[in-house]
Amino acid sequence: MKYIARWVLSALLVLLTLWGLWYFADIVMYILISAVLSFMGHPLVRFFDRMHFRGVRIPHSLSAGLALIVELVVVLAIIGTLVPLVARQASIISGIDANTVAQAFREPLMWLEEVMIEYGLMSSTETLESYVTGRLQEVFVAIDFSQVLDILFSLTGTVFIGLFSVVFITYFFLKEKDLFQNGIMLFTPEKYHKEVDNILTSTRYLLSRYFLGICLEILIMMTMITAFLTILGVKGALLIGFLGGLMNIIPYLGPVIGAILGVLIGASTQLSLGVYADLYVLIFKIVGSFSVAKLIDDMVLQPMIYSKSVKAHPLEIFLVIMIAGSLAGVPGMMLAIPSYTVLRIVAKEFLSGMRVVKKLTEDI
Repeated sequence: MKYIARWVLSALLVLLTLWGLWYFADIVMYILISAVLSFMGHPLVRFFDRMHFRGVRIPHSLSAGLALIVELVVVLAIIGTLVPLVARQASIISGIDANTVAQAFREPLMWLEEVMIEYGLMSSTETLESYVTGRLQEVFVAIDFSQVLDILFSLTGTVFIGLFSVVFITYFFLKEKDLFQNGIMLFTPEKYHKEVDNILTSTRYLLSRYFLGICLEILIMMTMITAFLTILGVKGALLIGFLGGLMNIIPYLGPVIGAILGVLIGASTQLSLGVYADLYVLIFKIVGSFSVAKLIDDMVLQPMIYSKSVKAHPLEIFLVIMIAGSLAGVPGMMLAIPSYTVLRIVAKEFLSGMRVVKKLTEDI
């Protein structure tokens, strides 16, 4: 009877924990983001701790603050670089003469119009131009302006609270290296303290390497794409390279999205200049640049980052990402490797007797 009661109590505690994680999902997300930022910031804290002026070392609390400031400066620098580029591109797009473009691409548009009519996507009594206009009007009518304002104001407040919470929590995670780990240990039964401590230590080490590797990969991809496009004389190379590298955070699918965005940006820039003849050449240059960068990424960067940082076979990583993508889409693909890393570490501590677990975790 005691055995059954213990299992029922354990099940209730698990369900209560899962409910708490779901109900306080926003707070949990703030804590996880702060934990990731602290993983990436701890090397900076150690660097500042080692610095001294005239024999006086920097206080540890100040080192944590300086590390946080460096991270914030990097984020603000990225935003400060991106916003003017996007604003400039928006200005370029707004200056495109739609009638001139439609006239220049009249034949392809007529073919597209015939295809849409054939497959029942639009009526034979309307033109492609009227069809697009009608769909946009439907969207605008469906959106109530007051609701949009309410959403914007509520979103602004939510974003501010989220940013403040992340910055506040991250500082203390940087200041007290084991704070996150100690917080989890408070909810861990005493007989599992050693195993959970090993799990958290290994997780922090592997995920720190992984996230720093991802940042390095994004930076290298941005640089490569921008350099290739600049050499080929493509306008807006910096914005295309920036977005292309940033999209690389999505495994496998990200470069495709980045290439599509790059083609749209490059094409809109060329159309604004009234140059229509070399549009296909421009598309080839952009797609070619992304293809070469992706090839280098697949052959050099990803094996180094995904495999070595989390100590897993490339095929293993590929299958995990595909499974996560089929279960949870793009967010699943982005969280696949960190989640799988944690699962492997947990399995090694509690299921090390199983042959499959022993094989998958032999390098950890």
